[in-house]
Amino acid sequence: MLNAYPRPHMRRDNWINLNGPWDFAVSDGPAPAAYPETITVPYCMESPLSGIGRAHEEHTVMWYRRAFALPEGYQHGRVLLHCGGVDQEARVYINGLDAGFWDFAHDTLDITAYARSENEIVIAVQDHLSSPVIPYGKQSLRRGGMWYTPVSGIWQTVWIECVPEYYIQEIGITPRGDRVEISTPGIGSGTVTLSDGTSFRLDEGKAVIAPQNPVYWTPENPHLYDFDLTVGKDTVHSYFALRAIDIRPVNGIPRLCLNGKPYFFHGLLDQGYWPEGIYTPPDDGAYARDIQAAKALGFNTLRMHVKVEAESFYYACDQLGIVVFQDMVNNGPYSFLRDTALPTIGFQRRKDQKKHPNAAQRAKFLEYMEATVQRLRSHPCIVYWTIFNEGWGQFDSTGMYEKLRALDPTRIIDSASGWFRGGKTDVESPHVYFHPFRIKKSPLPVVLSEFGGYAWKIPAHSFNQDKSYGYKQFTDRESLMSGIEALYRSQILPAVQKGLCGCIYTQLTDIEDETNGLITYDRAFIKADEGRMQALAQEMLGQLHTIWRLND
Repeated sequence: MLNAYPRPHMRRDNWINLNGPWDFAVSDGPAPAAYPETITVPYCMESPLSGIGRAHEEHTVMWYRRAFALPEGYQHGRVLLHCGGVDQEARVYINGLDAGFWDFAHDTLDITAYARSENEIVIAVQDHLSSPVIPYGKQSLRRGGMWYTPVSGIWQTVWIECVPEYYIQEIGITPRGDRVEISTPGIGSGTVTLSDGTSFRLDEGKAVIAPQNPVYWTPENPHLYDFDLTVGKDTVHSYFALRAIDIRPVNGIPRLCLNGKPYFFHGLLDQGYWPEGIYTPPDDGAYARDIQAAKALGFNTLRMHVKVEAESFYYACDQLGIVVFQDMVNNGPYSFLRDTALPTIGFQRRKDQKKHPNAAQRAKFLEYMEATVQRLRSHPCIVYWTIFNEGWGQFDSTGMYEKLRALDPTRIIDSASGWFRGGKTDVESPHVYFHPFRIKKSPLPVVLSEFGGYAWKIPAHSFNQDKSYGYKQFTDRESLMSGIEALYRSQILPAVQKGLCGCIYTQLTDIEDETNGLITYDRAFIKADEGRMQALAQEMLGQLHTIWRLND
């Protein structure tokens, strides 16, 4: 069960966790007369942990119901109801009254006018996966290969908190090297107090904090500064880090730099899927275990692939020290010929301004992109945004780059990861699976944003006993490790000296049919050898040390 406070950047002491058993029913539309089943929130109905374990039919509505009581103190302020993840749209009723609408971009409701001491909450959820307007990631009604079991209904924590009439609605935390800017839209004044007792005044909704003897955040030393923000009668607990990411020329080659120095982002593709909960981890420690496993294998970066995780994931990355390259979630129809086959054989550059012209699709993608930045912008682990992946729903990448740059002027933007390049972007971002990678001279930093995908299927730890998906097949640990070492030493290590700034190996874990993870889908077995993977990481670090010496 998930019991941790779900919004680590705005932690309040007074909250009620509504995870657990709810009454559940599925109907063709109208509210059901009875709720014959029980579902465990926050697990989607398709997952084993939900207690339902079957697929959602698109024309139907999922109905959730439970009672909850409010403590005495909740009657003297505003009552807020939150849910970080619902697939895809929900209508919320409190005591029989329509309290409002939830989706990814609107995840908080003020239910003060509807709440009493004893309450009934009903949530009606609809999931329109066959419509490509709403971003959907890797979900598919016809799962298989690189497409996965769909997720329907509530899949993140549902919780309630009481706040004063005048309260902090959001915090923006922007690290700028040796200082950090804290902003609170809609708030005039307040006080920021660091854990050492030092206080700073919040004026006109902003405070700039420059700690003495600054300690910079890196994966090797993930230093965080805790603070409390007090506005009137409201106090939230939060944290920040000192961290800078930029592009600098080093010996005439553009390099991604972390805190002013060239840094090699050695990463894994992370799909964020779990056998027990599908989109949702089985317990509060699961994110940390994945991150620690990645670090033990020598990696310092995760690319969160076409999925926005619960904020607890990014908090764990902040705490434990791993960089995140964050994808936006794709929408628009997928075409195997257009988006996979032709680009794989080399057709990777084309103008995209007029592609996917559906106005509703474009508007929804932009709305979700804005909501993604709003939700995640305060996490120092995120240094890099990916807008489009391999042409999936890609349109007007230059226009989307400009909009994202206006939302966040501080991070690296990869407009088109993989192919269909040509629009404005900060990086050159190839995917290479079926031929050797040879770095080409570029005026932009080069990030190999997908490669590898080597597969070793272990039937006892596999989702599908009949099928296996990967880009090169191996039969045991020794052959897999020999293949990975040969790949890195022949293609990746030589490219670091020539300008390669990062690489994302496919992938962290097996996912359903895909058996190309370094860890099995059930997380029970690590296929890669930690010592040999660490040795590869040290060789890459040695390449960086050479670059530093040459630059000095």
